[in-house]
Amino acid sequence: MCPATYNLYPEIEPFNKNWLSVGEAHQMYYEECGNPSGVAVVFLHGGPGSGCNPTQRRFFDPAHYRIILLDQRGCGRSKPQGEVRENTTADLVADIEALRAHLGIAKWHVFGGSWGSTLALVYALAHTSRVISLALRGIFLSRPAELSWFLGEITHFYPEVWQSLLDYLPPNEQQNVLSAFEKRIFSDDATINQPAAAAWNAYESSIMRLMPAANITESSKAPEPKKSASEIATASEIAKETEVARARVQIHYIRHQCFIDGDAILTAANKLAHIPTVIVQGRYDMVCPPSTAWLLARRLAAAELIMVPDAGHSAMEPGVTSALIAATEKFKAL
Repeated sequence: MCPATYNLYPEIEPFNKNWLSVGEAHQMYYEECGNPSGVAVVFLHGGPGSGCNPTQRRFFDPAHYRIILLDQRGCGRSKPQGEVRENTTADLVADIEALRAHLGIAKWHVFGGSWGSTLALVYALAHTSRVISLALRGIFLSRPAELSWFLGEITHFYPEVWQSLLDYLPPNEQQNVLSAFEKRIFSDDATINQPAAAAWNAYESSIMRLMPAANITESSKAPEPKKSASEIATASEIAKETEVARARVQIHYIRHQCFIDGDAILTAANKLAHIPTVIVQGRYDMVCPPSTAWLLARRLAAAELIMVPDAGHSAMEPGVTSALIAATEKFKAL
């Protein structure tokens, strides 16, 4: 029997949007969608640095789940955008727990992809009694081999993409890509930091999918309201600032090996063996290669590992999307 195929739930708007003060200087954006009386599920986005988007609300049945999304420190709508001070994995885990307490939730399902899978595991190890289930995608543990893959060894499969990143830099700086981009992206000069951030972010975007996303023709796009020249200029500037913030947070975390010990997480993972867990991994994931997901599944003997045969890293590839929603459907019975 073929497994059922699941599609994203219809678009949905939040019933609550707000900011929670965390740490000395940060305000974390969060939103709630779906059933206010439903079973809570928290979505942990990737990056580090990416922030949430409306599509991510749609992995969950809104009639069953109280769906909670948050933008991590420095990310998305959290304030101040791009701030890396007081921004570590331990801080983010504390923020997740603070949000749970703030919302009066006793236990919740935890759903995270890529960097979000890392954060989900670290949170679950720190607050095991608060976790009903784990739905994890594209496992990343920031071990040296994983970072080396992302910062150069990817050239075995995407030589032209890696070369394009190198070509942004002068030859004398191409031996240390991270430091060279860090210097530019953390510059106070927008004429330097904005194009550098765009180049850095485009690199990861270029290796996200097994097959490039099909282009959307003009005829297939929904008509958009006309905008004035000033509105277009403002939107463009906001987008550029968001690009810089995303790149700054990501480089900050990579520079510090994401403030975690990935091997220690693998060793400790058996403490989570009693938590129902589904791991969804694209077979041809070029951002977070499948070996880490396989190792994690071996530590979590009862976990279900779904290796999607025709997918890369993106949660939006059909097989990955379907497997993730199947997990949220399965967990409705818990």
